[in-house]
Amino acid sequence: MIKIETVLSILKKDQNFREILDQGHYYYEYQQVSFEALSYDSRKVDEKTLFFVKGENFKKEFLEEAVGAGLTFYVSEKDFELAIPVILVNDIKQAMSLIAMEFYGNPQDKLKLLAFTGTKGKTTTAYFAYHILKEGHKPALLSTMNTTLDGQTFFKSSLTTPESLDLLDMMAQAVANGRTHLIMEVSSQAYLKKRVYGLTFDVGVFLNISPDHIGPIEHPNFEDYFYHKRLLMEHSRAVIINSGMDHFQLLKEQVAGQDHDFYGPGSANYIENSQAFSFRSQGKLSEDFDIQLIGLFNQENALAAGLACLRLGASREEIKRGIAATRVPGRMEVLTQANGAKVFVDYAHNGESLKKLLEVVESHQTGKIILILGATGNKGQSRRKDFGLLLNQHPQVELILTADDPNFEDPAQIAQEIASYIERPVAIEVDRELAIKEALSRTQQVGDAVIIAGKGADAYQIVKGEKVAYLGDYPIAEKYL
Repeated sequence: MIKIETVLSILKKDQNFREILDQGHYYYEYQQVSFEALSYDSRKVDEKTLFFVKGENFKKEFLEEAVGAGLTFYVSEKDFELAIPVILVNDIKQAMSLIAMEFYGNPQDKLKLLAFTGTKGKTTTAYFAYHILKEGHKPALLSTMNTTLDGQTFFKSSLTTPESLDLLDMMAQAVANGRTHLIMEVSSQAYLKKRVYGLTFDVGVFLNISPDHIGPIEHPNFEDYFYHKRLLMEHSRAVIINSGMDHFQLLKEQVAGQDHDFYGPGSANYIENSQAFSFRSQGKLSEDFDIQLIGLFNQENALAAGLACLRLGASREEIKRGIAATRVPGRMEVLTQANGAKVFVDYAHNGESLKKLLEVVESHQTGKIILILGATGNKGQSRRKDFGLLLNQHPQVELILTADDPNFEDPAQIAQEIASYIERPVAIEVDRELAIKEALSRTQQVGDAVIIAGKGADAYQIVKGEKVAYLGDYPIAEKYL
């Protein structure tokens, strides 16, 4: 429960309160009003709900329906001139986050918060951290792939970083379930949309940066994308940063006054003796590690997670055990065909992550390599050109372009757009299962490989705004081994 006087106090402290309007009149006799629920979904309200008007496409009729369901108060950046009072604010997203913190009992103060940002690798590194902390603590995990608030039940989140009302509710559930730590992925959208407004993380980790999420409904340009990524560093007590990432010098200067660790080339913490399933690191974690995920970039992700967890109370032995135990659905999963050829299933869905994936596979497989690839519809349009230009640098790779999550676009047209940037013939098969079947049929020997990129462990495809059931890349590959 939260009283209206508390709501107003929070808004005023944040310099976000304008006024209360009730049919054009000013009233301040609301001291006895309190709320037992918060919502931004007009279908989920009653007389005890404080409702937040959020979204560019919000319509007045949504609010009218909510009033019909009993709504008595709402918070908004504009007055919809209804028969109930409105609390007018300058920024609805800031209001949501701070009010939710208080409503849910400030759960952020009862958990150790670990956040990962980066263009790629957030999920994998979050998994490493979860498995490390699970060895001696009780972590909760908010991840693109899987979320758990009790360490027992897992579910997939619809957003990389949930909306603030949902995020604080989930944090409160984690506290109620006896969790001690919370690991989460923090996207650039989380700061752009102010989903984590007011939060301070105990440790923030910056993995890498490359152009992505640039488009009309996301970031207007790379500078804006990078700026919103960097905000995590500002809002973390200690930071871990990849010294091998682009624009590292800028970040190094930004965090000079903060508690920090750098890892990677030229830093005090780095990988040496990198093998397929083991590595040794030097620096704070000078140890030999076993690891299930191949590739130097996965070993660096493991090191980043280890350094972060070391700051959060994990022992060196717990870090070793956690890294060795980590397997990530849809991330560098490997199958072997009857002819000995390898099949790699990976979530790589932008140019930079695909580049890393190709480099890893090419370093292990010496024969024919067949790549199955698509691109999402209605977002991340820049990826299509990135894919094409990248694949021109790997002329030996055979290509089958297929559907990923086409949404409201035609998957054949998306494939044609990718193909337009590629300087060699490519095959197009929009039926993803048939594309996988065809790719596996082309292999002949032990050194050959099939790479199935983009969907990872997703058991659906997004078509015309709906999640359509899809068996999944790994099960389909198993089917045709």
